[in-house]
Amino acid sequence: MKALEKIFGIKIDNPQNFKRALTHPSYTQENNLDFVECYERLEFLGDAVLKLSVSDILFEKFPDFPEGEMSKIRSIVVSDATLFNLAQKIGLPELLIIGKHEEKQGCRKLESICACAFEAILGAYYLDGKFLEVKDFIKKNLNPYIEDVHKNGAKYNAKAILQEYTQGLTKETPKYIVVEELGPEHNKIFVIDVSYQDKILARGEGKTKKEAEQHAAYEACKVLGVIENV
Repeated sequence: MKALEKIFGIKIDNPQNFKRALTHPSYTQENNLDFVECYERLEFLGDAVLKLSVSDILFEKFPDFPEGEMSKIRSIVVSDATLFNLAQKIGLPELLIIGKHEEKQGCRKLESICACAFEAILGAYYLDGKFLEVKDFIKKNLNPYIEDVHKNGAKYNAKAILQEYTQGLTKETPKYIVVEELGPEHNKIFVIDVSYQDKILARGEGKTKKEAEQHAAYEACKVLGVIENV
């Protein structure tokens, strides 16, 4: 608990909720514990806390933005990829309580697990009556991501941009093909080609297929001149 307090800079009043927030379902199953002892219920609550906090931050930060623009930014900022990136930076994976089999498989560093645990911790702090402190933490730590998404939206929305462009030409959509998977199961790198009308436009890499597709689409958009080559 002291490690969490140091990471988040927020005092913990009810340690039990935070132990649950760090506990993966595999551990409760392995040790015949009740399902409420894992992070799933707190994750549900924390997801709402996160979205409300980010929505409030965006509403204040961009007073002239329509709902649609704020929704686009929020969807990226609260995504598993962003939360995983932040979780790694603050050292959260090392604190997770995971079953022996999942530990051997390297699940401690999986994107989805780290993101779920992060949200669960937010839920635990909410139950601790620390919503305002949590919002301040989110604002401080996610603001750089918000700024990046705002300035470089095409990088995060390249798949939609590419599809809209190709459908405007021929109504055909781009195709994404996994050409290689590198590294161990728990830390894979996916290599994906994006093609259009049987012509390979670009290649992208990522820790998930979705991320690799986004990178490939971004490179394709640059090749096609749909977005600036920056």
